[in-house]
Amino acid sequence: MTSYDVYHGTGNAFAIVDADEAPEKTAFGTDLCRSLDVDGTLFLGIEDGGARATMTLVQPDGSRAAMCGNGARCAAKWVSERTGRDVLTLETGAGPRRCTVEGDVVTVEMGTPSFAPADVPLAREAALVDEELDGYDVTAVNTGVPHAVAFVDDVRSVELAEVAPPIRHHEVFPEGANVNLAAARAGGGFDQRTYERGVESETQACGTGAVAIAAVAARLGSIPETGEVTVSPPGGDLAIGLREDGTTTLRGPTERTLTGEVSDA
Repeated sequence: MTSYDVYHGTGNAFAIVDADEAPEKTAFGTDLCRSLDVDGTLFLGIEDGGARATMTLVQPDGSRAAMCGNGARCAAKWVSERTGRDVLTLETGAGPRRCTVEGDVVTVEMGTPSFAPADVPLAREAALVDEELDGYDVTAVNTGVPHAVAFVDDVRSVELAEVAPPIRHHEVFPEGANVNLAAARAGGGFDQRTYERGVESETQACGTGAVAIAAVAARLGSIPETGEVTVSPPGGDLAIGLREDGTTTLRGPTERTLTGEVSDA
């Protein structure tokens, strides 16, 4: 038997398993995603008494994502509850991410968004910034994983399941892309809806997508290049920090919702 915990960060749900206790990751992770109806399975290996942990994310389709913002927040909370650490570093496929745990609220240092074609990646030599793609003005950015961001008047009025797949699979994205729709809110900040690569459907929240929306808004001049902005997916509010050195942060709540065991057979 292997034990697991289920956490969610603003509605983004993950099963978390101790990597040292888990069987073969891909098959086990996808099975756990399906049986628990979660957006991914996180395998965590704790090191240095909890000062560091290695995070591997298996998605429902069996693919592995280099980074996941809300997953990192849930992972940091899991490590903190096991070790008592309130500051730790997660080793991810996108590089190390420093995390700070304050009660149920977790902040992750998300690195520097990149619009460079080789980093997104894009199948072209020029950046994709506010260009028409399948009927939407799209900007491409990597915030640990590739994202396509389009601003609309009202995210709720769009049939995301219909409009997102052609962009997600567009030939300009050789590795595919997460698709984010954003709309400016009257009181400031942005509404968000995201169709996630690997989940292949809409999720209640996407942390790397929220950072992507803020980064693109700053690039297009819609918001200041530094400061904090609230991005609101269906699952709740996320605070995105834009720093003078170009790096970003992601802050929001986490919650453990379930603990259980599953057979390895």
